[in-house]
Amino acid sequence: MTESSALPVAESAPVESGSVLADQPIKYVLRDGIEYVLLGTAHVSRASVAAVRELLETQQFDAVAVELCESRYNSIRNPDALRQLDLFQVIRDGKAGLVAANLALSSFQRRLAEQFGIEPGAEMKAAIDVADTQNLPIWLIDREVGTTLKRAYRSVGFMDRLGIVGGLVGSLFSTDEVNEAEIEKLKQGDMLTSMFDEFAKQSEPLYRSLIAERDSFMAARLREESAGKTSAENIQSVKPFRVLAVLGAGHLAGIERELVAQQEAPAITLAPLKANPPAARWPKVLGLGMLVLIIAAIAYAFTRGASFGTQALQDWVVFTAGGSAIGALIAGAHPLSVLAAALAGPLKPFRPLVPSGAFSAGTELWLRRPQVGDFDALRHDLVEWRGWWRNRVARTLMIFMFTNLGMMLGEYLAAFRIVKRLI
Repeated sequence: MTESSALPVAESAPVESGSVLADQPIKYVLRDGIEYVLLGTAHVSRASVAAVRELLETQQFDAVAVELCESRYNSIRNPDALRQLDLFQVIRDGKAGLVAANLALSSFQRRLAEQFGIEPGAEMKAAIDVADTQNLPIWLIDREVGTTLKRAYRSVGFMDRLGIVGGLVGSLFSTDEVNEAEIEKLKQGDMLTSMFDEFAKQSEPLYRSLIAERDSFMAARLREESAGKTSAENIQSVKPFRVLAVLGAGHLAGIERELVAQQEAPAITLAPLKANPPAARWPKVLGLGMLVLIIAAIAYAFTRGASFGTQALQDWVVFTAGGSAIGALIAGAHPLSVLAAALAGPLKPFRPLVPSGAFSAGTELWLRRPQVGDFDALRHDLVEWRGWWRNRVARTLMIFMFTNLGMMLGEYLAAFRIVKRLI
């Protein structure tokens, strides 16, 4: 079978009406002598866990692929991995926002999981556990979650970025409960298709980054892992190499389509999808331009007289120090961390590459270093919005972000006030 001859095939075995597989979304694709059994799941579904176990225990497979990247796989295999999180390193590398976004995403899933009494990603863990028991290779086929978030965030404009952040924040304050029947409905193909079509209409770049690109990526990873698993002799064999792929149901149709359609070598397809898009230059240019404008305005104010210059300098100090301090205060920072934020704010011209949040968060870590218990409780604390202020790990991340947000707001207010005085 050549690459162009990939095609969907009928189910390998009939599914009885009373079987746990009867209502599960399953697709079968035969390509290059490999039979891919694609199982669509919901990540907080008992039925999905049962379907995974039923397939692996009643049918023969040669490998198991899961919709996980290396970092998410490690978090499942090693629940204590959060204890190893180096917050100093996270803040120093400017990854506080990315880590907080990951925690916010997982907190909503955790809330659903606790509502239904099942661990998030339980179907993936079941697939991994049974594969280990049967000595089957495990293929991690999803793109790194950090890369996906960066590509999604940088693919849209300013207003859509606010929508992303607002959605993450909104998920923390949401108290809506989801019926378990509604969770199962997420695995019905027609509903999924219409839902994603609507999503694409609202924000095509987001749909492409979060869904379509990952469909292409995971299909290419399946083909990459499958390379060399068949030969010219056994391609015609009655019993092909079989792979069970456990996927979020939203990716089922896309991955089936990509497995049939892809013609390029997997490495060629994967290379651009793995790349982190370059950060937009305009925020840095705008920020630098604003800083230069303010410095020039203050200098010009002194040419108008010492009182004008002193007042302009005072406006800069008050607004930047106040904005940074208020941001840290809202995040629940220690009084000394708030003071550190206030002292760092006005010094921006002398620390262009170090944000105010690094000083306040660093001081917070020094004063109230997270304990082992904070890391252990992190997943459960973040289920409700109050937990972000209660947990020292989450609170430190918020202090970093809120301080920077307050500093940015204070800078713009200072610029407005200074220019207004000079006009």
